[in-house]
Amino acid sequence: MKQFLPLFFLLFSLLSANIYGADNVVLITFDGLRWQEVFSGIDENLATLQDYSPQSDRLMQRFWNESPNDRAEALLPFIHQTVFTQGSYAGNRRDNSCAAVSNDWYFSYPGYSEILTGVVNPSIDSNNKVPNTEATFLELLERNSLYSEQTAAFASWDVFPFIFNVERSAVHVNAFSTEANPADNHEIFLNKLQNDIPTPWSTVRNDAFTHQYALSYLRREKPKVLFISYGETDDFAHDGKYDEYIFAANRTDGFIKEIWSTLQSIDQYRDNTVLFITVDHGRGEEPLQSWMHHSSLQATTRANSGLAQYTEGIVGSEATWFAVMGPGVARNGQIQTEEGCITSNRIAATLMEFLGEDYRDYNPAMGAPIQVLFD
Repeated sequence: MKQFLPLFFLLFSLLSANIYGADNVVLITFDGLRWQEVFSGIDENLATLQDYSPQSDRLMQRFWNESPNDRAEALLPFIHQTVFTQGSYAGNRRDNSCAAVSNDWYFSYPGYSEILTGVVNPSIDSNNKVPNTEATFLELLERNSLYSEQTAAFASWDVFPFIFNVERSAVHVNAFSTEANPADNHEIFLNKLQNDIPTPWSTVRNDAFTHQYALSYLRREKPKVLFISYGETDDFAHDGKYDEYIFAANRTDGFIKEIWSTLQSIDQYRDNTVLFITVDHGRGEEPLQSWMHHSSLQATTRANSGLAQYTEGIVGSEATWFAVMGPGVARNGQIQTEEGCITSNRIAATLMEFLGEDYRDYNPAMGAPIQVLFD
């Protein structure tokens, strides 16, 4: 019997090394897409006000239905028909399902840093272009030879190179700017288009470019860990353009569907990839105009915040949501949260665990994995 024990332990260690069966993870974020639209579809008041929705007729024709569930599915068909039905999700506060940030600010840099590093660092308190002192889970994995040159990030917002601290990390990051070293004629053409087509904003490019750069890299380099951040939803909301905010959310749902279809067409990824979708923060709901904004009371009371009239902060902007599917993901459907909310600082460790990695070997300060998500 003793002669078989070493073989037994070897087999056990091999089987347990990646117990959840995913060799790849893809993390995708919508910037500031409210849970209200995700779970109830378009807001009739905002969709019919000309100040917020000059394209109201088109908006209502495409997305309105008396049923909140049908409205939500019309807005985000891939997420509802595929991700929700094949995996787990949380964030519908009207149905006892709560997700939230745990940082004190409720805006983007602290939100993305929390998602990507699993750590809430009090010094990250602005959207300034300051290199992140915390390491993202992509950077931590890059230090493991199994993931060396196997991580990549694509984003529309120009602060992401600082969030990933590209000066220190080995993560391939393409954010806002054109591809510095285009690999083929397609990327050369994308660079030309991005330079030729104006963006509405000085710090955020059109999401279509982020999407196409990410797809090109995915097909060519096949990274094990991929992050994509789409930004238009937040910026159209800040501009007070509810119609464009909704159209951007629907477009992004289509982008995510294309990413998933591409993954399933490649042997490395097919049935071997976890897809996790979430947001960096929520937005206001009451009063009506607060839908454009997001900030905690601590943030709104700062000098020059421009939001001092909101004496309680932007109520509800800490509210987030997430959805996940893939091998090893429990098919819970909606997760009921009886006490407390599932917080964003647990996402990084969760994704590492899906890969069979113990976050405590990398950074024990991370929020613990969301165990209810594991099959």
